[in-house]
Amino acid sequence: MRTTIALLCGLLASTSLMAGAKPGDRPADLLGQTVDGQTVTAASLRGDVVVVGFWATWCPYCMREMPTLAGLQTLATQRHLPLQVVYVNSREDREVFVRASRALRRRMPGLLITWDPHGSIGKPYGTNDMLPVMVLLHRDGTIADIRAGYDERDLDDLLAEINTLMAEPAPPPATASSAQPAQL
Repeated sequence: MRTTIALLCGLLASTSLMAGAKPGDRPADLLGQTVDGQTVTAASLRGDVVVVGFWATWCPYCMREMPTLAGLQTLATQRHLPLQVVYVNSREDREVFVRASRALRRRMPGLLITWDPHGSIGKPYGTNDMLPVMVLLHRDGTIADIRAGYDERDLDDLLAEINTLMAEPAPPPATASSAQPAQL
């Protein structure tokens, strides 16, 4: 009986994820607003590999992964690599978002932190069912992968996938480069 219930719960969770966005789709454009009120869109980041992490202050793993993603962003910025990490605070009130993002920006200035107060941005990716959720976007802006409920054991695979995505050619009208693709 427990096995049947576990299988049914797993099927329902994967069905809810599959009913929304999936690899190959073009995501909704809005990625939230920063604490300063700047609207961040997927279209404005086209040309970069975009790592969108959905988080909340009450999610312990979300808070543990943040320095790793900030480190990736710092390294990519230093090496002029086509990567942008956007960390979207999901379904917390404005006061919590403002306090957390200000504290985090001091410690991790490379992260682009935005707010999704009602969970509408993350809903197509399954954030109403669980956190953390990470969405990887190809340089052309389409969804490469959606990861839900991952942990530290997945970081090596995640890094390899990001490096593969960065090796993809830039979308038109960018000029082709003969240089070897850089890696993190």
